[in-house]
Formats: sequence, structure tokens, C-alpha cells
Amino acid sequence: MKKHPLLYASLALLLAALLPLAIQGYGNRLANTAVISAIAVIGLNFVFGYAGLISLAHAAFMGMAGYAAAILTTAQQWNPWLAILAALAATALFAYGTGRILLRLKGHYLALATLGLNVSFTIVASNWLELTGGTNGLSGIPALSLGGLALDTERSFYWFALAVLALLALLANRIRRSHAGRAFMAVRDDELAAAMTGLPVTRVKVAAFTLGAIYAGVAGCLFAFHIRFVSPEDFNFSHSIVFLAMLVVGGEGSIIGAILGAVGVTLLPELLRGVGNAYLLVFGLLVLLILIILPRGLISLADRSTYRRLLRRKSAVVPNAQGDRP
Repeated sequence: MKKHPLLYASLALLLAALLPLAIQGYGNRLANTAVISAIAVIGLNFVFGYAGLISLAHAAFMGMAGYAAAILTTAQQWNPWLAILAALAATALFAYGTGRILLRLKGHYLALATLGLNVSFTIVASNWLELTGGTNGLSGIPALSLGGLALDTERSFYWFALAVLALLALLANRIRRSHAGRAFMAVRDDELAAAMTGLPVTRVKVAAFTLGAIYAGVAGCLFAFHIRFVSPEDFNFSHSIVFLAMLVVGGEGSIIGAILGAVGVTLLPELLRGVGNAYLLVFGLLVLLILIILPRGLISLADRSTYRRLLRRKSAVVPNAQGDRP
């Protein structure tokens, strides 16, 4: 039984790897967007799902790394891989510094503070013309290459991004099962009790916040080298809200749920293309319906207790006049 999750994950990864062979053009680009979003949402799962911190600055950390990688490879002519390492290090340091300050706040105050951080990032990126190019953005970002193979097509980049997603998901699972992961969840469940057992609560929160920012940074770098263009609009606060919606829809506290939510919310606009201007209304109703029927998100579809609960609810609303069957 213990092998089943690994078997299912391997089958899902195999099917995902074969996906580009069945689609083409815009479909491949959409698949890349879903994979990059999944990496970002796994990072947000550390912050919100495990540590219980409401952060609306995830897109800002994604943008910091994306812009840093873009600036280093275009203006400074750095090797893309070195630029990625430098961008991730800078993002982690910034997240650690801001986390030490902002994580003194709790609940809605923290949410508003992180929202302000994201808005501030967008304003800086839009007005620092000499460095970021302002609202015109930065173009001319070179393509990544791996072992002499240029990742300049949608298919090749998808396979690379999918491998990165698989490795980061595996790492996230190891962290969840480690002492650090248990500390995150202890702080989420009862901060006072965690402090009384000797856990350094602030340090644990900052660690979760920084780890989430690093995952967002990886997603930002992949975004920059995939689109090969970055602009402030790509990382505004609405994207942070979408990432949070992806996690809630997929199932907070679950790595698979984070991936399901990212893929589902990314593909949903295409599935609802036929409703035209009513897209936002239908999208909102669908999300609300999911949260009512599946409070733990899409991941609860894999739990048998979900179906038993739904059957009990149905039998309570519509009594069976013929009695229960054996």
C-alpha cells in the first residue's frame, strides 16, 4: 500500500511528459504556464498551507527573481545559470529581511502588509526606467541551454520545467516530513502551544516565508526564460491572489493539491472561453461551488470519506422512502 502513492505519482509524471506529443502550439505554451504556476503554488503552500501565514506578496518574489535574472543576462551579459543562482540568492535574502519585519504581524494585518509589498514592487518596477525598462518591460532575454541543447521551443522547455517541478515537489515532500515541516504545522495549529514547547516561532515563520519565496523565485526565473520578456504587469498583486486561489481550490497543505489547483485554474479560462464576457461570473461560481462541496479542495476527491460525507448529506436532504438497502 505504501508504494501506491509513488506509483500514482510516477504514472502522472509519465502522462504529463507525454502531453506535448498530443498538443501543439498554444496548448504547449499553456502547459508551460501551468507547470510554472504549480512551482509557485507549492512554494505558497509552505507559507499558507503549512505555516498558516496569509501572504499576498508571492508574485512580488516571483518578479524579483525574474527581473534579476533578466537584468543580469541582458545588461550584464551573465551566464543564464549563474544569473538564476544570483537571482534566487537575492530573493531569499530579501524575503528573509522583510520576513523578520512583517511576520511580527498576524492575520489580516499580515495579509495587508504583504499586499502592500507586492504593490510597492510593481510601482518600483514600473518607474525605475533605467533598470527595469518601466512599463515597457525587458526583452531580449536569452534562451536557456542544457548540455548544448537550447531550450528555445515550447516542448523542450516544458520537459525541462516539468523535471524541475518534479524535483521541487519531491523536495517539498521531504521537507514536509522533516522536523522543519512539522514545526511549520505546529505553528499553524497552535502558535502559543508551539512556543511553550520551545519552538522559536518567529524563526519558523521566517523560514517558511523564505522557503516559499525561493520556490516563487524559481518560478519567476523559469517565467523569464520561457517568455523571454518581463514587465510589471506580469507580477502585480492580482497574480498573488490567483496563486492563493489556486492553492485553496486544489487543497491547502497538500503538494498534489497545489499542483491540481495550479493546473485547473490555469486551464479553466480556456475551458470557459465559450461563455464570453460571462467568464468571470462563471469562474467565481465554480470556485464557490468547489469550496462549498469540497472544503478541502480538489485533493479531497481522492479521499473516500468525501464521497461518504456527500452521500450522507444527500440522504439527509432527500430521505429514502423505501428504507436503507443492505
